[in-house]
Amino acid sequence: MKSIKLVKKLKGKKVLVRVDFNVPIKNGKVLDDFRINATLPTIKYLSQAGAKVILVSHLGRPEGAIDPELKLDVIAGCVSSLLKKKVNKIDTRDFKFKKEELEDLRDSLDKLRNGQVVILENIRFSPYETKNTGTLARDLASLADIFVFDGFSVAHRDSASVTGVADYLPSYAGLLLEKEIEGLEKILKRPKKPFVAIMGGVKVETKAPVIKNLLPRVNNILIGGCILNTYLGCLGYGVGMSLVDKKCEAILEKLAKKRKVILPVDLIVGDNRGRKVRVVKLGKKPHKICTGHEGIYDIGPESIRLFSKYIKKAQTLVWNGSVGYFEQKPYNVGTLSIARLVASRSKGKAFGVIGGGETLQAMKEAKMGEFVDLISTGGGAMIKYLAGNKLPGIEMLK
Repeated sequence: MKSIKLVKKLKGKKVLVRVDFNVPIKNGKVLDDFRINATLPTIKYLSQAGAKVILVSHLGRPEGAIDPELKLDVIAGCVSSLLKKKVNKIDTRDFKFKKEELEDLRDSLDKLRNGQVVILENIRFSPYETKNTGTLARDLASLADIFVFDGFSVAHRDSASVTGVADYLPSYAGLLLEKEIEGLEKILKRPKKPFVAIMGGVKVETKAPVIKNLLPRVNNILIGGCILNTYLGCLGYGVGMSLVDKKCEAILEKLAKKRKVILPVDLIVGDNRGRKVRVVKLGKKPHKICTGHEGIYDIGPESIRLFSKYIKKAQTLVWNGSVGYFEQKPYNVGTLSIARLVASRSKGKAFGVIGGGETLQAMKEAKMGEFVDLISTGGGAMIKYLAGNKLPGIEMLK
């Protein structure tokens, strides 16, 4: 993968940087600036080298039309604050440029000062972005001399601002992208043993291929969340109103028969509002874990102790997905416990990697994110990479 550090002379060069600043915003304020912060090393590197930095990002799903609620003014303000230098937003509307408009935009970018940083409007205002059609990729490329891809979280998208621009410009990986790929490659190709993975969350369809790809590499996989519920349901356990994915029952049943897969030994059962909570032993013989008005919402205290034994011995850790209904107390206990265990073991004793929205939120609530070696910015991209899929945004840089 070609790194931007390979380019010796950046001074005066216009550098188009695809980032992912798709962050939550409420009442005109960014609620979580993690993704923006993660990209700052690349932006600073380019700016300090004297490049004219042109940022490109999306926000939300405007479906190829201008949505005033999804304009990037708030993002520009946040980036300015974090960089401690003014970042102007250029109003490129829906990116449907007339010839004269495109020439005027090029002229204005030519006049940027060396080291200056600007950001274009929401790239998904263009109807041609997601399907990489029309002249959008070529138009974007005409604005710059070099393209830097630093949005790992959109690396699985074959869109105009990800792979399309690379057809027209010399293209390189940003510092964040390098860091993420290096960490994930360490897990897949040269993990220190014991290697323990923790898999949970609700998207069973995407996690099953990951489990299959990791099984030959890991010593153990600990499972919880909807993955666990689905597996128990297909074994004949009565799981009540627990969230299950019937499409994945067959593959999970096959995978979970592997000795490397570790199941909880007790479960937290109750209603979806956190009431009538009780602990139920799993047992080896299928039985009715909960009634039709109850669900499995967390792993129990004995399971936390069991999982901790594996985590505390690990030399490599990867965690994706909560092991319970994390958003509702008291069903967050298992997930927060896993967060503390993974963080406590990382940076020194083990190499720890986490990813996925729920997982990041859990680590944030545990206030221990700083102790994890790599917090991936990409949920879907990380899952696809760990499943062994090739990502368009990575392949174009090889």
